[in-house]
Amino acid sequence: MAGVAITRLELGAAGLRRAASRGRDAGASRRMLALVLEGRPRGEAARAAGMDRQTLRDWVHRYNEAGLSGLRDRRAGNGARPRLSAAQAAEAAEWVRRGPDPKLDGVLRWRRADLARAIAARFGVVLAERSVGVLLARLGFRRLCVRPRRPGHDAAAQASFSGTSPPS
Repeated sequence: MAGVAITRLELGAAGLRRAASRGRDAGASRRMLALVLEGRPRGEAARAAGMDRQTLRDWVHRYNEAGLSGLRDRRAGNGARPRLSAAQAAEAAEWVRRGPDPKLDGVLRWRRADLARAIAARFGVVLAERSVGVLLARLGFRRLCVRPRRPGHDAAAQASFSGTSPPS
């Protein structure tokens, strides 16, 4: 039998089958059953388990190093770390609360693309629009679509205009 040999001998074929039947992780159970070779060629055992020979070889290496726990999927950490520090996120939240300055920021209202551009310019951190949306949700902001106002609007002129129309 060419390839990597299983060096852990504390569990035989019967022990691996028993561990596979008791396990709750279907992927790990499938890998345990794939290790039960019983004289079959490695390629045939890999096909029976629904994987490639190279994949089975990698699982044999992990089993040899860590035993049955090596056959379980490795979980990542607690997700991706935030790319902005807490102080930078607080400053971005203050920008949103204050609203954009049309002369400095060049926009009348913040969009995610505008905030991403401002964050890249201020902090040097490039974020996708979707990531800016996740950041805003984490900071407690909700998506509200309000009607934008022209910077030089006159509320008194609008009120006087709306009251002068004759009734129909």
